[in-house]
Amino acid sequence: MIELMGVNKTYNGSAYAVKDLNLNIRDGEIFGFLGPNGAGKTTTIKMITGILSSTDGNIKINGIDIVKEPLKAKKIFGFVPDNPDIFLRLKGIEYLNFMADAYDVSAEERKERIKNLSERFQMEAALNDQIQSYSHGMRQKIVIMGVLIHNPEVWILDEPMTGLDPKSSYLLKEMMREHANSGKTVFFSTHVLEVAEKICDRVAIINKGKILFCGTLEEMREHFKENESLEKMFLEMTENE
Repeated sequence: MIELMGVNKTYNGSAYAVKDLNLNIRDGEIFGFLGPNGAGKTTTIKMITGILSSTDGNIKINGIDIVKEPLKAKKIFGFVPDNPDIFLRLKGIEYLNFMADAYDVSAEERKERIKNLSERFQMEAALNDQIQSYSHGMRQKIVIMGVLIHNPEVWILDEPMTGLDPKSSYLLKEMMREHANSGKTVFFSTHVLEVAEKICDRVAIINKGKILFCGTLEEMREHFKENESLEKMFLEMTENE
């Protein structure tokens, strides 16, 4: 579970990047976070993960305050950033072991998880190559594998399918569904509205730092009183704003 209560983020004391944000992402659901460029999605995600500090408000992950107990909170979640260009001089296997070390994953557990994840993402042959030699899609896959190596309860994914080939994208969506169905939490941002429409249990739409809607697609359609696609409802909502 992720809880945001009265969260604000200002720059230079006046300009709001995020204003009065209240969200409750439940266990057992895939929650989609949608909005145009510059709407406040990545700022929100960076506050949830402790990369940025909020100006006001509280953020809790499984009941643990990200500001008051950051290390305890960070052990609970796995975070895929929107840019996979990290630790480029490490080999894939070195990066996975580095991540396993950071989260105290035992030798036996990491061996099994590396084997399982590399097979699922078809990365076995590339693990001994430097990450800088990988394509964008391969870098995205190794980052996802590193995030999942400690089997986190909460997944926080910022545009996770960018650069993935169709097979890997399908696999990740399957894994997200499996994770939610096991009673755990998946929170992800995306620009691909078709993906959100197909896999999300609930969505929130943010624009100019404010939440315009939070709920199921059925609830959104009731609001519009038409059987519209998510794309049409999203465009109408953000353009009106």
